[in-house]
Amino acid sequence: MSSPDQANSAARDWIKREQREGFRAAQPVLLLNLIGTIVAIMQIFTLVAVLNGAIAHRIILDDTQDWTVFVVAFAALSLVRAGLTIAAERTAFAIGATARRRLRSDILGRLLQAGPAMLRRRHSAELAAAVVDRIEAMDGLYARYVPAALFALFGPLMVLLAIAFADVWAALILLGCGLLVPIAMALAGIGAAAASRGQFLAMERLQTRFIDRIRGIATIVLYGQSEAEANRLAKAADELRMRTMRVLRVAFLSSAALDLAAALAMVSIAIHFNRALAGFSGVEWLMKFGPALFALLLVPEFFAPLRAFSAAYQDRLHATGAAAALVDIPPMPNEPPARAIRTVEAKGVTVVFEDVRFTWDPARPTALNGLSFRAGSGETLVLAGPSGAGKSTVIEMLLGFIRPDSGRVTINGADIADIVPQALSRFTAWIGQKPVLFAGTIRDNIRFARPEASDSDIEAAAASAHVDGFARDLPDGLDTLIGEGGHGLSGGQAQRVAIARAYLKNAPLLLLDEPTAHLDPATEADVLDSLKRLAAGRTVILASHAAAAHAFAGRRLDIRDGRAVSARGAA
Repeated sequence: MSSPDQANSAARDWIKREQREGFRAAQPVLLLNLIGTIVAIMQIFTLVAVLNGAIAHRIILDDTQDWTVFVVAFAALSLVRAGLTIAAERTAFAIGATARRRLRSDILGRLLQAGPAMLRRRHSAELAAAVVDRIEAMDGLYARYVPAALFALFGPLMVLLAIAFADVWAALILLGCGLLVPIAMALAGIGAAAASRGQFLAMERLQTRFIDRIRGIATIVLYGQSEAEANRLAKAADELRMRTMRVLRVAFLSSAALDLAAALAMVSIAIHFNRALAGFSGVEWLMKFGPALFALLLVPEFFAPLRAFSAAYQDRLHATGAAAALVDIPPMPNEPPARAIRTVEAKGVTVVFEDVRFTWDPARPTALNGLSFRAGSGETLVLAGPSGAGKSTVIEMLLGFIRPDSGRVTINGADIADIVPQALSRFTAWIGQKPVLFAGTIRDNIRFARPEASDSDIEAAAASAHVDGFARDLPDGLDTLIGEGGHGLSGGQAQRVAIARAYLKNAPLLLLDEPTAHLDPATEADVLDSLKRLAAGRTVILASHAAAAHAFAGRRLDIRDGRAVSARGAA
């Protein structure tokens, strides 16, 4: 994991790249907003015409002008502007939704590519927050900040040109007050960025603590720590509340600065025109009053884009804080050469490790220290050794979740680094110590190995794994609902469901990582019998230190401290 300074720098660079993409996507929103600004200027012109006409009637009693057309035009322009505003907001929302879908798909793909090795460095709650909360926090960047930044550049310029047509000095006054806004926003933004990062950190701590306590709720209750853990959760939630209010407090500073600049502009222009109108009366005063009123009414329109940008500027800072967790997830690898995929899909699978070295953490002992072995097509290789010898590391490497620090792993002569995960998954089946079952029916959990499989295929796989033996006693057989993690099934029954998945997948390479761990002897014998039948005709690599597992007919390789120490022709 990178340092905080590196993560923040990478997050800022990533945000800049995303902004450039967003500027191209936000052009339709900019066009709608600019048309809306033109309509607003026309609205104010019609309003000034009506007010000027009303004042003229009182001053010079002139009834010859008909102002009805301006009243109708003002109402029509109001409807047009409302429609343009709605269209711009919907377009911006669509841009944000598209960007979030793209980001979520990318992050999920990267997490799946990284595999369970990512969980050794990042908590599952943190990763869930990255996919859900952090991606949602990016919405403001695409849907609000980017369109507002573009509009803040061109919208005020159009208003300034309109005011300059009425009075040049009023336009210069407005320009000077407008330049104060970016300065105030920059000062407030420094504090807001730091506060936003602190808020996300507090949110991650709360999510991590909450998920951990939910998972261990039985232990918490048994040890009488319910009240203490509730108080700790309350403290974490209170920390998040305080950090959130700190973000809002800093954010409101830029809004206050903008209101102050708008008030200053309004007062300064009013004083300017008061001096200009002094000494005039009658028709001459009326001719000066129209441009003055037009300029004053356009002041809010000048600051409207800047106000939207000020509000959206916090979204950018929020997104920068959220991006720090996203850029730390490993990127997707490049596509491998096509020849590697074709070679792997040949009939039979041969696995070769050549002087492979791997370390999970520099502070920990080496997991694999020059390991070399060969498992031929159709051969069963039993990796034996104590816990921590490196057996599970070999399995994770063959699953594609980690890569060797040095050395080479080949499958049918193709380097495993050159094989895309989809190709590797097609010919590999895996059964671990604790099968992962999802909330749903037993049938759906078996179908997970091959979603297009028919019911008859699933039932055949269930029979081969002896799942039908206990499923007959369940209320709905294979259609019986089970809870998350296989809740409702025993350890042996859950393992049989995992074996049924492997039968259904029918892959030529079978990886077994302590498949009989935590099972009683009778259940272990039954599971091993199913696994022996599953292993027939396949290349099997079995990692286990259980004596019963060595009943597999095949070759045994003893591993100590990440290297092979002895090999036997038959287990």
